[in-house]
Amino acid sequence: MPEVRVGERQWSVAAGSNLLDVLNRNGVPVPYSCRAGSCHACLVQCVRGLPGDNRPDALSAEQRAQGWRLACQCQVVEDLQVHTFDPQQDGRPAEVAAVDWLSANVLRLRVKPQRPLRYSAGQHLVLWAGHVARPYSLASLPEEDRFLEFHLECRHAGEFSDAARQLRIGDPLRLGELRGGALHYDGDWQNRPLWLMAAGTGLAPLFGVLREALRQDHQGDIRVIHLANDADEHYLAKPLQAMAASRPNLSVELWTPTGLPEALAQLRLVSRQTQALLCGSPASVEAFARRLYLAGLPRNQLLADVFLLRS
Repeated sequence: MPEVRVGERQWSVAAGSNLLDVLNRNGVPVPYSCRAGSCHACLVQCVRGLPGDNRPDALSAEQRAQGWRLACQCQVVEDLQVHTFDPQQDGRPAEVAAVDWLSANVLRLRVKPQRPLRYSAGQHLVLWAGHVARPYSLASLPEEDRFLEFHLECRHAGEFSDAARQLRIGDPLRLGELRGGALHYDGDWQNRPLWLMAAGTGLAPLFGVLREALRQDHQGDIRVIHLANDADEHYLAKPLQAMAASRPNLSVELWTPTGLPEALAQLRLVSRQTQALLCGSPASVEAFARRLYLAGLPRNQLLADVFLLRS
């Protein structure tokens, strides 16, 4: 049986075991979100030995040469020595700038890094509260905000959401490596219809993308659709509606599951040049994407980020 070593700890595991599961099961906190190789939250460095890898295309040649791998996509096939992210040594220091509830289940966390962080709308990073971590998308814009903003789904109990509920202004945090997901705004889209479709806190990165589109004076129609569990969970309804009131090319639609089948059935493309960005749980993104494809949207004009509902 191959052995996995992290620091002074070592375990024998069954050949073919998923590396992410092995590490987390044995008390090594490696965060993850999508388990599909897109969020890069579970990045680890193999300093001796190499695992089987389902996604060799997910990292650059330079990263792979240095031993970096996405743990969720790797199987243990030989002895491995792994270096995992140490938040105290490897993380960027930051502190809580503000914390408040946007709805009964969505906590808004604003963080001030010790040093300015260069990022773009749609990117995400891992937040560390002590030794508990979770990847979150940024809802803020570097050009407009002096803080990093995150929207945390706290409907269910969980290690990070439990820790986040206790955070107070001034509390220390650590920031992991900044990553780019599929979502972004491209200035070449300026005259094209732009559809932003989100479920739950999948709205966070699309809120940043929307603000970036407006900052760049997007000329095409922008359609924002937010699917929430109930009407009270449309946690950005007021700011979105205020933005729409001053932008004639921006419309906002608030959906709930009871009306979802009818709303999806009524979706029609005004132009085949439409660019669509989707974010949310796998089921919601799949439902959105299926309807858009049936409506005639070319597949290369749809970008999506999927996340698992972990608290």
